[in-house]
Amino acid sequence: MSTIVALLLVLLGLLAAVGGKQGLGDFVALLLNMGIMIVATVLMAGGFQPVVVAVVAGLAVLATIIFLATPDSDVAGTAFTAALLAMGLVLLVVVVGVVLSHTAGFGQEDSEELEGFSLTIGISFQHLLIATGLLSTLGAIAEAAVAVAAGLAELGPTTAADARERLGSAIIGTALNTLFFGFFGGFAGLFIWFAQLHYPFWQILNDQIFAGELIQVFFSVIAVTLTVPLTIWVSQMRHQGGQA
Repeated sequence: MSTIVALLLVLLGLLAAVGGKQGLGDFVALLLNMGIMIVATVLMAGGFQPVVVAVVAGLAVLATIIFLATPDSDVAGTAFTAALLAMGLVLLVVVVGVVLSHTAGFGQEDSEELEGFSLTIGISFQHLLIATGLLSTLGAIAEAAVAVAAGLAELGPTTAADARERLGSAIIGTALNTLFFGFFGGFAGLFIWFAQLHYPFWQILNDQIFAGELIQVFFSVIAVTLTVPLTIWVSQMRHQGGQA
């Protein structure tokens, strides 16, 4: 048994023990999203426009995460609507960020490994970076949307504005810490390498690999920050529409 299979079985057992049927639904959603990502990658490699593929895959991923992980249809509807709005705004941010950052492609640290290989693969690295930038924010968007929508549903439609603000602030704060700790944890080896080679701080900030990954984190941070107020607004609009 491989390590990946063993970890998947452990995850399945924990989800079933903690979440019951809902935990099993979450596991199915995870497997479906893995399949969606694989299909999206194959389509991009096959010559399809990466940004278009990312948008279509993003819609499928958000629907899978939100509707399979949320038994309450009202909560799921609010979260999905807000997630779609957030994804549209984040796509604009990603396009501008990628174009201005010039981080598409490989960094100088990759030159030795790529020596002898051709990079003329028929895919725009800039479009590919936009696609991956958008896809990398979907988990944060869906998580924030569901958390806010579920919290508002528990608090009730007559919740005071300051209570909604405290809920949104708490969710944003925990999400930001999760994203940044995940980034620094994942790139600890790169940081150690920079330190051993005595890179100056300005050179680290301008390194293509480091800057590109940090910008990806900022995309997710912006996505969460946009999703929370959008979900609160969508919830209020749906409540007002239900009263009309």
